[in-house]
Amino acid sequence: MRTPGTHCLIVCCTFDKRERPSARRPPLKNFPDAAFSPEVIENMTLALEQAIAALPEPVSSGHVAALAESILRTAKSGVRDVAVLQRIALVELQITPR
Repeated sequence: MRTPGTHCLIVCCTFDKRERPSARRPPLKNFPDAAFSPEVIENMTLALEQAIAALPEPVSSGHVAALAESILRTAKSGVRDVAVLQRIALVELQITPR
C-alpha cells in the first residue's frame, strides 16, 4: 500500500509489430513494495530516456525492459543520481547473457 505523497512507477513496453516477444526473456519483474517520490520518478525517467538514447538503433522492447528494471531496482536500493542510474542500467544490459 502506498503512503500519501509517494508514487509508483509503471513501465509499459510496446513491441514493434515485426518483433516477436522472446519466450526466453522473462517478463519485467514486479516491484510491489517500491514507492518513489515525484523527484525520484523524474530522475528515473530521465535516466531511462538517456540510456535508451545511448543505444544504437533499433532499440528492442527487451532492451527497454531490461534498462527499466535495472533503474527500478537501483533506485529502490537508494541511488538517486541520474547519471549513476543510467550507467548501471547500461552496464547491466551489456553484461546480461542473451
